[in-house]
Amino acid sequence: MSLREQFGKDVLLTGWGHSRFGKLTDETLESLIVQVATEAIGNAGIEPGQIDEIYLGQFNSGMMPLAFPSSLALQVSDQLANVPSTRVENACASGSAAFQQGTKSLLAGTAKTVLVIGAEKMTHAGADVVGSALLGADYDMAGKASTTGFTGLFAEVAKHYEKRYGPVSDILGTIAAKNHRNGVDNPYAQLRKDLGEEFCRTVSDKNPMVADPLRRTDCSPVSDGAAAVVLSASPTGGATAPVRLAGFGHANDFFPAERRDPTEFAATRASWQRALGMAGVGLEDLDFAEVHDCFTIAELLMYEAMGLTEPGEGARALAEGWVFKDGKLPVNVSGGLKAKGHPVGATGVSQHVIAAMQLTGTAGGMQLANPRRAAVQNMGGVGIANYVSVLEAV
Repeated sequence: MSLREQFGKDVLLTGWGHSRFGKLTDETLESLIVQVATEAIGNAGIEPGQIDEIYLGQFNSGMMPLAFPSSLALQVSDQLANVPSTRVENACASGSAAFQQGTKSLLAGTAKTVLVIGAEKMTHAGADVVGSALLGADYDMAGKASTTGFTGLFAEVAKHYEKRYGPVSDILGTIAAKNHRNGVDNPYAQLRKDLGEEFCRTVSDKNPMVADPLRRTDCSPVSDGAAAVVLSASPTGGATAPVRLAGFGHANDFFPAERRDPTEFAATRASWQRALGMAGVGLEDLDFAEVHDCFTIAELLMYEAMGLTEPGEGARALAEGWVFKDGKLPVNVSGGLKAKGHPVGATGVSQHVIAAMQLTGTAGGMQLANPRRAAVQNMGGVGIANYVSVLEAV
């Protein structure tokens, strides 16, 4: 049973916008939000006054002095005066959290057209500020000093994985090389260079160890950027065909690390099961997936959490070519967070926009051959807040 059958309503992605990701010194949080919101509204073929509600995904956590950005989208047009707008935060999953809040407004019938935006400005802040802000998303490390930041937390996950299943260094290098190769074709990506497996697998002056066993190429970059999508209850006659939300899932895990198996990502698995269950499909029905590879170990664990392989066998998805662009389930054709960049609040919305482009044949150099159904997975913290969407071409 799909979302449409379960609720008797459609949730359609009818328009979208996406900024370039990277160090955008000439952009502000406001200018990025206005840019992508204007683009999404125009792409949907509607007037700003037709927007019933706005949700903005943004993490911030002290990276910007302005901690109350919900009304910035109203700068798009005077027609947006008095439109309800809410900032949504759930760490690195803030964008997908905003997307699901918009979805629920449509399903509740309190809105017919919702604008969802994800945005973040990070590169202006010092490394110590960014590191401290991101550590605010961890129960055990929030407010504490750390030389490795969130990289250190995922390095511990990798070490636990190695103790249980064996070495991962070369496997992670392969994931990094795959995503860097894919990022070359993404005009929005921050890092557009094919680095090759040897470089990504090797510690060097240009690829130093950040937190053993994670090298620089295993880590997503600090980024600025934004993305937006219009959600509608019916087609709006936009520039491209709409994309249907077939199912969604959300699951949170316990916050203290001692209450979680570091290699299981149990709540991530639950969010996949809920989304696929609502959509009434299995992995074999998907044509591609955009997943949260904030660090390469996260993508490896995602192969297992989504059920592509059994626990401890994620490397098989690489060895047998399943997750490459020409494989049976391409993963992160956009380059993922690894190459595209990771402006925290923007990521979840960006993933939905990239998937919508693929499903409407408008992804340019990233385009796959006639994909019909996709999954988007976004998470906050070390597998804490987990969101999955299943999207399909109309």
